[in-house]
Amino acid sequence: MNAPDPNSPPEKNDFIRQIIRDDLATGKHQRIRTRFPPEPNGYLHIGHAKSICLNFGIGREFDGLVNLRFDDTNPSKEDLEFVASIQEDVRWLGFEWNELRHASDYFEVFYRSALKLIDDGKAYVCDLNADEVREYRGTLTQPGRNSPYRDRSISENRNLFERMRAGEFADGSRTLRAKIDMASGNINMRDPALYRIRKIPHQNTGDAWPIYPMYDYAHCISDALEGITHSLCTLEFEDHRPLYDWCVDNIDLPNHPQLWQPLVDAGFDTPVAKPRQIEFSRLNINYTVMSKRKLLALVNDGLVSGWDDPRMPTLSGLRRRGTPAAALRLFADRIGISKQNSVIDFSVLENCVRETLDESAERRMAVIHPIKLVITNLPADHVEMLSMANHPKNEDCGKRQVPFSNELWIDAEDFMETPVPGYHRLTRGADVRLRGVGIVTCDEVVSAGGTVSELRCRLDLESRPGMEGSKRKVKGTIHWVCAKHAVAAEFRLFDRLFTVENPDSDEGGSYQDFLNPDSAQVAHGFVEPAAAAAVAEQSFQFERQGYFVADRHEHHSEQPVFNRSVTLRDTWAVK
Repeated sequence: MNAPDPNSPPEKNDFIRQIIRDDLATGKHQRIRTRFPPEPNGYLHIGHAKSICLNFGIGREFDGLVNLRFDDTNPSKEDLEFVASIQEDVRWLGFEWNELRHASDYFEVFYRSALKLIDDGKAYVCDLNADEVREYRGTLTQPGRNSPYRDRSISENRNLFERMRAGEFADGSRTLRAKIDMASGNINMRDPALYRIRKIPHQNTGDAWPIYPMYDYAHCISDALEGITHSLCTLEFEDHRPLYDWCVDNIDLPNHPQLWQPLVDAGFDTPVAKPRQIEFSRLNINYTVMSKRKLLALVNDGLVSGWDDPRMPTLSGLRRRGTPAAALRLFADRIGISKQNSVIDFSVLENCVRETLDESAERRMAVIHPIKLVITNLPADHVEMLSMANHPKNEDCGKRQVPFSNELWIDAEDFMETPVPGYHRLTRGADVRLRGVGIVTCDEVVSAGGTVSELRCRLDLESRPGMEGSKRKVKGTIHWVCAKHAVAAEFRLFDRLFTVENPDSDEGGSYQDFLNPDSAQVAHGFVEPAAAAAVAEQSFQFERQGYFVADRHEHHSEQPVFNRSVTLRDTWAVK
């Protein structure tokens, strides 16, 4: 028996993967097929990342196939912009699908399957309106009542449904319902709707269909058509599983190939089989909302700059903020897969970002709130280039040349005229080490209008790196940027979008009442030339400041724009 590879990642183990291992070991399945089935009615958010990593991760681990399938059965809320963004997000996370499918690819199959249910006496056309359907449905403690249209004949139901398909009836005037059990303890089984009339053009099929299938009906048929072995979904669908299985069993696609012949004729691969639905807990994370409806409202109400606002929990927003895709994959691994609902602390995500960027992000120097420092014992024309490591933990990242002169920018927080106890940075008459330069002493403070405008300091020339005086101990080390070569930059300092852990609680107001007024701030400072030369989406650790990324849309080397991805340490824990 071969010894395990010490360099291979540890085997992931959760209840879903154990089911898959058992199914492969017993020969129930020869190959695993999963799918990621988003509805294109908004941008993907971090909750979707968990599902993406699970479905595509299982495909990689078990040499399976994974489809990306758009659940495009509700054209009134769907948009091609969302379709494009979803594909981009999946690829950005590091995954590629086996086939790109759409529920709309199967509209004819859905229709034929509905006719089969009608012919089998298991579906009927109902004329109750939405309010009447709710009235007849009953409650959790009271059974429902049969619709007065439930006993229509098969021929009448077929005639009415074909006329619905032909566009003869008005929107909302009729539905096709499954004939199951109005007394069922599971409300989802009380004659659920399978089709509704919606005369809305579809982005893929145009005006061809005036009727559209309901999600619970279309989803299971789509899984069966694609031969999905394990249909993975979140816990809120657990009560829908009996309906999922009812549709799969009663339509029985594997034994009725005439239903899916149109797909064969169109050249689709149709490995038709009976799927199994398995539920897992969805991702809940504090200090955010993940309802597409609420995220859409934030965008439409102008409370954020768009779907990719770096404060948004959307994948495009996280990407623009500088969250590495590797950090989201690490986050998904760290929170794991279970059947137990829980709320993950936002700091878990931030720590994954820090951990990933600490390894990958090169170091640069930037001054966000600048104050001038002049070294008085260096000539006015003094300029030299200092060699500095790009990454203190990775020599392979090499070194860069950093300009140094007698005039520098330092951060305003690194000087205090009247220091508080424990302050170990620059003060009048005190020493501090300039990163990579030596030890300076502040001799004079120049103020204008009560604001410090310039610090005049002496450099201990014997404390330069490599000299004996460099061993002299001082408590503080600060960063800087050469004023003569600095590049002006914009820094966007992002924080959590909400001030409370559960903005969805509705206690004390709407989620919009808990928006953090300090979640987006802008500062103007300076970066060293090597930082300004960054390409879009290149991440750095700005020393002593945090991790930043060159904005993917607005950064240019002549006008750098950097977004703060995360602080160096958890500042919310301190708060």
